[in-house]
Amino acid sequence: MPDYDAIIIGGGPAGTTCATLLAEKGHRVLLLEKDKFPRYHVGESLMPFCWFTLERLGVVDLMADIGYTKKHSVQFATQDGRISAPFYFFEHLDHPAATTWQVERAEFDLMLLDNARSKGVEIRENTTALDFLKQDGRITGVRARTEDDKPFEVTAPITLDCTGRDALFQRKNGWRKRDPKLNKISIWTLYQDAMRDPGLDEGATTIAYLDGRGWFWNIPLRNGIVSSGIVAERDYLYRDTRDPAEIFAREIENNSWVKEHLSQGHQFGEYWVTGEYSYRAEHCADDGLVLVGDAFSFLDPVFSSGVFLALKSGEMAADATHAALLSGDTSATAFASYGENLCGIIEVMRQLVYAFYDENFSFGKLIRAHPHLRAKLTDCLIGNIEGQDFSDLSAALKEFADIPAPLEHGRVPSRLQPDESPVTPCSNETIS
Repeated sequence: MPDYDAIIIGGGPAGTTCATLLAEKGHRVLLLEKDKFPRYHVGESLMPFCWFTLERLGVVDLMADIGYTKKHSVQFATQDGRISAPFYFFEHLDHPAATTWQVERAEFDLMLLDNARSKGVEIRENTTALDFLKQDGRITGVRARTEDDKPFEVTAPITLDCTGRDALFQRKNGWRKRDPKLNKISIWTLYQDAMRDPGLDEGATTIAYLDGRGWFWNIPLRNGIVSSGIVAERDYLYRDTRDPAEIFAREIENNSWVKEHLSQGHQFGEYWVTGEYSYRAEHCADDGLVLVGDAFSFLDPVFSSGVFLALKSGEMAADATHAALLSGDTSATAFASYGENLCGIIEVMRQLVYAFYDENFSFGKLIRAHPHLRAKLTDCLIGNIEGQDFSDLSAALKEFADIPAPLEHGRVPSRLQPDESPVTPCSNETIS
């Protein structure tokens, strides 16, 4: 008999969502987390449609009690400091989800982990997953190591890899496939007492442009703290130095809005750097294994989709896993619909990211030419994607930008497709 019904590797939003929802269905769930929470993590800005997964997890009231900075909109700043008309979520969505949050991930992720524990999930922190157990061609569990270096093995009919950008299974099996053009890097840090916009815009996420379609993010947090980061091509950022503090100071001078806002505060703590921003696994599942959140795919962070996709894919994976456990079939084939639907959601956002980086594109041009598409564009910015047909928005984007074809990879292996049917490329019309 296996030790558990499901093993989850990783205690971030994807992992805790999977764990909580499976435990609520009565499954025996083990979650392995390499760190001791709380721990720092970037990715503080939540899309409005995170609300629905958080509500299902039962933590919306906790979010309100904690008092995170309220986020009512997204706005864009040109290099000379001009601000676009903000995309106010409440103008488009008459629902409590129209007010979302800017969160400190250390506290937010700990809240989700504690919530999973309260629902009956067995959680082992300071425990590192080393590799996957395999028998007769299928994953049967995990080999791991405790904090004091004691190795152990645990088994389950299904393992969910939620290891974030570490992407354990991708790395072990060579499944990572980078997006062909979204090869950006990022440098970010924190500021204390930087300038904030007045009124409803105080908590807005601001995207501020740089040369060559690079950009700053500006995310206001509690206690006068702002998360500020740069995303751009490696050659642009490293053109005269590789020192992150020097690069950051140089680029602040290249956007008037950023310079005005950050100059009134002071930087503190370290500068973080990361690269290989956008990728997707060759497959979403193997026999006895599912990839979830960043362990499956990560998309450029320009529209703050990271936590949303982690929560959403965690919810989708939990539902698919529950059905697979009930049927007794945890082969990759059981997760074909999961992979197809998740790829469809990601592709809608991916098109918008490609448009953002195209020198011929601007939101103003798009809306002036197609004012009826403002609602669908806002749907993309808030995460209201599942179940909609975005083919008209896709066609409009192609008038102003070089939009890529959908990626063909990301499904279950073709050898495992039902009835040996061929893998069908993602398209907007496949979302369900």
